[in-house]
Amino acid sequence: MSLPDPAAPRKHSRLGLYIPFGLLAVGALAWSAMWLWAKGQAAQQMDAAVADLKRAGYEISWSQREIGGYPFRMDVTLTDARVREPSGWALQSPRIEAEAYMHALGHWMIAAPQTITFVRPQGGPVQVSGKVIHAAVFDFKNRPPSFDFEGVGLAFQPAPGARPFFLSNAERVEFHLRGNSAIDEGLVSLEVKNGKAQLSGLFARIAADKPISIQWQATLTKMSAFTGSDWPGAVRHWTDNGGKMQLRQGGVTAGEALIGAQGGDLTVGEDGRLRGSLKVSLRQAPRALTAMGQTGTIPPETAQAAADVAQAREGPDQVAHATLDFQAGRTTLGPVAIGPAPKVYEAH
Repeated sequence: MSLPDPAAPRKHSRLGLYIPFGLLAVGALAWSAMWLWAKGQAAQQMDAAVADLKRAGYEISWSQREIGGYPFRMDVTLTDARVREPSGWALQSPRIEAEAYMHALGHWMIAAPQTITFVRPQGGPVQVSGKVIHAAVFDFKNRPPSFDFEGVGLAFQPAPGARPFFLSNAERVEFHLRGNSAIDEGLVSLEVKNGKAQLSGLFARIAADKPISIQWQATLTKMSAFTGSDWPGAVRHWTDNGGKMQLRQGGVTAGEALIGAQGGDLTVGEDGRLRGSLKVSLRQAPRALTAMGQTGTIPPETAQAAADVAQAREGPDQVAHATLDFQAGRTTLGPVAIGPAPKVYEAH
């Protein structure tokens, strides 16, 4: 009796092996198509935003634009980029690199690997170089949009013929701007650490080549009114519509000298000079004011009167507390006028 031949073993299907690779290929193709679409959208939206800004008075230009970053980022590189806003401030750089992740295309990181140059409406261009120069911009729905700047190991060089800049270098500089369109306000914050300043008069004798540090944090109201064809026009339109700066905290330290501001409201008069008042604390104030008189920054008799006021208000910590007023084009410390009020723009 013979046994039946066993059935031949079935061959296992390799379909299960190929399906994951097929799905991966389909996914890669779909992602690539989406990235190419997003690249086109980024270029279109950028062009539309530039057109809107130009209609609002901004000047934006570049000689070449490259968009890359596949597969997970969107990178935009601009060559010979320049931005000028209506009030006259401008920023330019031979190369600007911007990057955003595909899942957060509303948050852009910006870097200047070479140098940047900012142009002051009244003072002219200043070239900035450093170890680190980068920024971030986001929340475009607000006016102004949120902006963060950080610079490390910075050097400042005014262009030939430009006015001197008060800093020659700084260990670190941070600048932050936040907008809130719902209440039409902006928050501005500046911090300078261990800066080397171009000082004269008041601080030169006290600082004695020691580093200076600056802190400033203030709220700007009526930000939607800060528009105009140039810097004076924008400031006038802003102040005419009730715009003002509300100081939260401020201070300048240079050597042993200290000026601290604890609060106050500031605006700009028709003469282009600062108006308002600040509550200040002054360390080494009598010495500093006497130095101002000796160097001719203010008349000697005025310096002596102001020094007497400061000394009378000094505490055991050698810090005097007073009010600094800017009215009718003059700066007044207590009851003594010590000089002209700071000029925000040149009135014609």
